[in-house]
Amino acid sequence: MDLAPTALWVVLLLVFLALAFDFMNGFHDAANSIATVVSTGVLKPGQAVLFAAFFNFVAIFIFHLSVAATVGKGIVQPGVVDTHVVFGALVGAITWNLITWYYGIPSSSSHALIGGIAGAVIGKAGTDALIASGILKTVIFIFVSPFLGFLLGSLMMVLVSWVFRRATPSRVDRWFRRLQLVSAGAYSLGHGGNDAQKTIGIIWMLLIATGYVAVGDKAPPTWTVVCCYTAIGAGTMFGGWRIVKTMGQRITKLKPVGGFCAETGGAITLFLATAMGIPVSTTHTITGAIVGVGASHRASAVRWGVAGNIVWAWVFTIPASAFVAITAYWASLQLF
Repeated sequence: MDLAPTALWVVLLLVFLALAFDFMNGFHDAANSIATVVSTGVLKPGQAVLFAAFFNFVAIFIFHLSVAATVGKGIVQPGVVDTHVVFGALVGAITWNLITWYYGIPSSSSHALIGGIAGAVIGKAGTDALIASGILKTVIFIFVSPFLGFLLGSLMMVLVSWVFRRATPSRVDRWFRRLQLVSAGAYSLGHGGNDAQKTIGIIWMLLIATGYVAVGDKAPPTWTVVCCYTAIGAGTMFGGWRIVKTMGQRITKLKPVGGFCAETGGAITLFLATAMGIPVSTTHTITGAIVGVGASHRASAVRWGVAGNIVWAWVFTIPASAFVAITAYWASLQLF
């Protein structure tokens, strides 16, 4: 199906906007991958972002595109999406990311995108245009992913404490400074594998809606996959330092052993969710794991006020980005 030249330029503009969101996703969520390894002193900030960006991109060779399929085909009824919907969704997600980055709040880029898609679609066709099963599993994992991160992080901490109960603190610190490189790499893999696919999904959605890709195609074009993994890795390289401070220092004080347990628990959660095709929040996951590690020592080790503020940001992410997306959708009808 051929499009008029003007429509082609609109599609190219929206692909660029989607890649800008993907870059911002890496920038905004870099803290998820590097906060623990930086706060424990295992890597310097510059080393950490390069390390994380490398594993963000390597994820392209490891994970199946299940999350991209969910976002591209499993959230909105066929035939509803158009260029205005995609524009509204991306503007809603980008706006919320900018606001939360400015205030150093580790909110979810993933849920900002889902909220943006839902808002723009509702603005066009109402709630019936959404696919309930796709929305439901995303919403359920708003609660499941931090809880699973919390559970695995705390269990890992208890297990490691028991195994190394007779080791000296200096020996434990030395061992886990090395092991934390493994856990940080694993978490960055999970981050890239889940988050890059969300942008692949929305570009795939756009290409289907504009006729450049057939509805029956089982995978998006290869160039979208390469571009999205590259963009998120590049964003991670720049690092969102405001959020790194919140994640790595303000929630609880971490040592290398705690960083290892939090990252490992979070990585397992991301691997499971990506395998099931569920677009989860890497922010929620690692926050839950960090809180779990802190709470395994004692409840007072966690700054619950900071954690509570983060949870409020989670609650508002989807409705706030949806509201902006509806407004952007209506504005786009006047622009192109």
